[in-house]
Amino acid sequence: MTGLPRVPRRVTVLSNPAAGVGHAGPAADRAVARLRALGAEVRPRAGRDAADATRLAREAVAEGVDAVAVVGGDGMINLALQALAGTGVPLGVIPAGTGNDQAREYGLPLGDPEAAADVVAAGRTRTVDLGRITGPDGAVRYFGSVLATGFDSLVSDRANRLRWPRGRMRYNLAILAEFANLRALPFRVTLDDGTVVDRALTLAAIGNTRSYGGGMLMCPTALPDDGLLDVTLVDAMPRARIARFFPTVFKGTHTSYPEVTTLRTRSLRIESPGITAYADGEFIAPLPVDVAVEPAALTILVP
Repeated sequence: MTGLPRVPRRVTVLSNPAAGVGHAGPAADRAVARLRALGAEVRPRAGRDAADATRLAREAVAEGVDAVAVVGGDGMINLALQALAGTGVPLGVIPAGTGNDQAREYGLPLGDPEAAADVVAAGRTRTVDLGRITGPDGAVRYFGSVLATGFDSLVSDRANRLRWPRGRMRYNLAILAEFANLRALPFRVTLDDGTVVDRALTLAAIGNTRSYGGGMLMCPTALPDDGLLDVTLVDAMPRARIARFFPTVFKGTHTSYPEVTTLRTRSLRIESPGITAYADGEFIAPLPVDVAVEPAALTILVP
C-alpha cells in the first residue's frame, strides 16, 4: 500500500562509515547536505558497530523523528529494522552497500546520494511486510529481504572468517572454497499448514522480497506486501549440475529445475544440524529458527 506524501522535516541520518568498503561516509555527507538544502532538520549519526547503530535508531524513534534514513546496504537496513518495525516511523535508504538488494526492490536510486535524499525529502511512503525470526534462545530479529540457510549461509560463515580480500572479492573466494566442500545437508522444514519437508538440500531460502547477494533472484515471485513468505528449496545436486544451476539464479529461471521446490507460507520452522541462518546478509542465529511474516510492519520511503 502506498501512502500520500507527508514531507519529513526531522530526519536522523544513520550511517556506518565502514559500509560499502568505505563508501558510506562520503555518501552520508552528500545526503545530509542535500536534505538540509531541501529544508529538512537533519541529525547525522554514525554507529561504532552493529549494536550502537541499532541503539541510535531506537533513540531516533523515541525522539519522535519524522524519518530515519540509513546510509549503507542491506546490513544497515537490517539494523534499522530492529528499531523501526511496527512503529510507523518511515525508513529512508541512501544506498551505499555492496548488494543493495532492498534498494533495488523498491526502485531507489543507486550510486546517487542526492537523488536518494530527494526520495526521502518527498515523503512518499509504501507499507510492506517484514519477516520475523525467533532464534533458539527466544530472541526476535526482523528482516526485509531473504533469509538464507545451507550453502549460502556456509559461504557467509566462511567469508566472515576471512580477513582478506575486502568487499565482494572476499565473498567470491568464500563461494569457491565452499563449492569445493559442497555436500548434501539434512533439512527439516515445517510449514504453518503442517506440511513437512524432510530431505537433503543444498540450500533453503525464505523471501519477503525477491533477491539477495547483489541481485540473485532466489525467490523470484516474492512480494513484500502480500502477507506471505516465499520458500525456495534446492535439493542436493552433483557439483557439475550445481555449477550450471547457480547462474540461472540471477535471472530467476532456476525454479524450472526439477530439484527446486517453491512454497508459500505465513510461518515455518527450519532445522538443519550445524547450519546457521543469515538474513539481509547479517548473521542471525544457528538453526533451528521459527520464521513468520509480520504484515504491514514497515513504512518505507519510495520514489
